Amino acid sequence: MKPAKPVKAAKLSDVARLAKVSTATVSRALSLPHKVKPLTLTRVQHAARTLGYVAHGAARALASRRTRTIGAVIPTLDNAIFANTIHALQTALDAAGYTLLLASHGFDADVEVRVTRALLERGVDGLVLLGTTHDPALFRMIDSHQMPYVLTWALDASGKHPCVGFDNRAAATRLASHLLDLGHREFAMISGITANNERARERLDGVRSALASRGVRLPAARLTEKPFTHSAGREGLLEMIDGGKWPTAVICGNDVLAIGAMAECHAQGIAVPQQISITGFDDMEIASLMTPGLTTVHFPTAELGTYAAHHLLSRLAGKSVDPLRELPVELIVRGTTAPPPR
Repeated sequence: MKPAKPVKAAKLSDVARLAKVSTATVSRALSLPHKVKPLTLTRVQHAARTLGYVAHGAARALASRRTRTIGAVIPTLDNAIFANTIHALQTALDAAGYTLLLASHGFDADVEVRVTRALLERGVDGLVLLGTTHDPALFRMIDSHQMPYVLTWALDASGKHPCVGFDNRAAATRLASHLLDLGHREFAMISGITANNERARERLDGVRSALASRGVRLPAARLTEKPFTHSAGREGLLEMIDGGKWPTAVICGNDVLAIGAMAECHAQGIAVPQQISITGFDDMEIASLMTPGLTTVHFPTAELGTYAAHHLLSRLAGKSVDPLRELPVELIVRGTTAPPPR
């Protein structure tokens, strides 16, 4: 049997001929679909699918000096709250004809520099980074490429870096104040690991600040740092009730840790919130589905992704952009908090 004759790849002109439009219209329809009439767009997309046409990315990038790709570097893929932001980011970029390239670094600064370099080598047009704590080598590398970028999920107090995010410290202060207003004075905290994570540090600082303003301390024995997993939340809760006097309120660094702590309370026969109040951060969807529902702080994570996309798209279009955009947060009071037991 003779080997199959290789199929010749479809060209832009082939798509134009089948769709009965110009090659310029095909190029615009595939790159900037929002700038083409719906009927024309449908004809071009149908022709491209029929012919199996795929644009030659390298050639197009050489002609336009743009790859129409944006790189995003996040700490982990194993967190639904980051997924909300990335989904909104990708949706907004796709609508503008851009493709998102994603990398994660596992909270390792060296890995973050390496994967960011890889994205730059692939010619991305802009970068989305998470948080404000980064190796100085990363910013030197970005600056040497004159690469547009935006930091997300936190605010850069120095004013040196463009950012779209939340005031994590203020959010934590608000949450701790809610518990203080309920009458709590015996606190514990299961924090995220603060090294290389300013969001975790700011939440811890915000809690300490709120407590200190009311003359309340957070003893070292009642503070533990854990990775953001359910099992770590359970471990943290066990540490907080291991002998001695129990805290009446446990503030957790995010909803995942809080859900783990609630599960351990259930296993130990500890009533929430009658014996211990528990809070989280992020307001994941499951937080409202728990029994009782989790008191937490809502961060508009989807809006964050959309704003980050629009920030970069505006800069790539040569438009002026506000270098700092703070998004509002909201305290969500549900059933896991109540006055302390008498």
